[in-house]
Amino acid sequence: MKFSRKRVTAFAAVAVAAALVLTGCADTGGGTGGGDGGGSEGGSDNLTITFLPKNLGNPYFDTSSKGGKTAVEEIGGTFAEVGPAEATPDGQVSYINTATQQGVGALVVSANDPQAICDALNEARDAGVKVVTFDSDTNPDCRDLFINQADAEGIAKVQVDLIADQIGGAGEVAVLSASANATNQNAWIDLMTEYVASEYPDITLVETVYGDDDDQTSFDKTAALLQTHPNLKGIISPTTVGIAAAARYLSTSDYKGTVALTGLGTPNQMREYVEDGTVTAFALWNPEELGYLSAYAAAALIQGDITGAEGDTFEAGDLGEYTVGADGTVLLGDPFEFNADNIGDFDF
Repeated sequence: MKFSRKRVTAFAAVAVAAALVLTGCADTGGGTGGGDGGGSEGGSDNLTITFLPKNLGNPYFDTSSKGGKTAVEEIGGTFAEVGPAEATPDGQVSYINTATQQGVGALVVSANDPQAICDALNEARDAGVKVVTFDSDTNPDCRDLFINQADAEGIAKVQVDLIADQIGGAGEVAVLSASANATNQNAWIDLMTEYVASEYPDITLVETVYGDDDDQTSFDKTAALLQTHPNLKGIISPTTVGIAAAARYLSTSDYKGTVALTGLGTPNQMREYVEDGTVTAFALWNPEELGYLSAYAAAALIQGDITGAEGDTFEAGDLGEYTVGADGTVLLGDPFEFNADNIGDFDF
C-alpha cells in the first residue's frame, strides 16, 4: 500500500479495520519474538509489537491499528492489539503489565492519561521493552518516542478556523471533548482558547464538556449543551467519537442547519452528515498512516537503528524518511479538511 507524503492535497484511500476483541488479536509475519540478538549493534530481533489504543471498538483506533499491522507485516514482525473497552487510565495498566511479562519487543500506546500509566511503562522499559506513544502522549520520561499526528497548533487552528467560517466569526461556541484527562485534546483545547482570544474576539467559548469517547455519553452531552446554551452557534469536537455522536444528534433535531459542528472525524463516520448538510467541513490526519509510522518507529528502536535522540533518522516504509525532533517527538504531517467536494474520494 502506497501512502502519500502530500498530506494537505492528497490522502491514501484506506478502509476501516474491523473492531478487534478485548483480549487482542495477534498476526505473525516472518519475524520471531521473545528473544534478544540480531538486528543492528545493540539492537534486537524481537519484532513483537503490541498496540494499546485508548480503547477497542473505536473506528479511529481500528484504522490506526490497521496501519500498524501493515507495517509490522512488512518488517516481518508479529502484530497484536490489546486494550480496554473504555478509555480509562486504569484500564490500560494491566495490558502494559501483561505485555511486559510476555517480553514483547515494543509497546505502541495511545495514553489515556499523561502520568497514570508511567510507572507501568517504565517497568516495561526497565525490562527491555521499547515504548512508543502515538496520538496521545505520556510525560516524555515515560516513553522512548512520541509519534505526533500533527502539530498541536495546526490542529487547534484548523478547527477554530473551520467553526469561525461556518458561524460568520461571531457567537457562542462549545467544545465536546473526549475524557477530561486526555493529553492531546486538552492541549488542543488550550491552544484553541488562545487562538480564539487573539484572532476571533467575537467568538466566546462558553463551555467544554466530556463525552469520554463514548457514543451515547457524547450524544447526551450534545443535547445538554444545546439546552444549557440556547444561543449556541457552534460545537467543536476534537474526537472522532464525539463529532459523530454530535452529528447524529443534530441531524434529527431542530438545530440542524442552525448550529454548526466541526472537529476531528473520519470520512466514513461523517459522510452521511456532510451529504445531508448537518456538517459543512471537518478535519483529520490519516490515522492509518499514524499507526504505520508508529510501528516503523518501534521497529527502528527495537533494532537499535535509533535511540529516540533528537536528530535520529529512520525509514518508515512507503512514508519515507523521518527525523526525531525535540523531546523524542516525530511529526506525521498536517491535518486535512474534508467537505462535500472531497469526502467521496476517501474510504476510512
